Amino acid sequence: MRFFDLRQKEVINIKDGCRMGFVSDVELDKVTGGVKRIIIPGPARILGVFGREQEYRVDWAAVKQIGDDIILVECDTDKVLTDGEDM
Repeated sequence: MRFFDLRQKEVINIKDGCRMGFVSDVELDKVTGGVKRIIIPGPARILGVFGREQEYRVDWAAVKQIGDDIILVECDTDKVLTDGEDM
């Protein structure tokens, strides 16, 4: 699967049914070269006018299934929501 293919899929949290959004980026492990986390833009601020400052950083281990249209993850939505600059 290519990164472009991941970006076309919506991420849904099966723990709480939250539609998190679409994958915007991935974080790779420097040692293994594997995917460490998927990154999804966080909720929009003030109706989306001022952009997004937060993002969901979901560990690859939390990905349960990748389908044709969606990616199912199982995580605590509040715990994976971080400021965009945090790494």
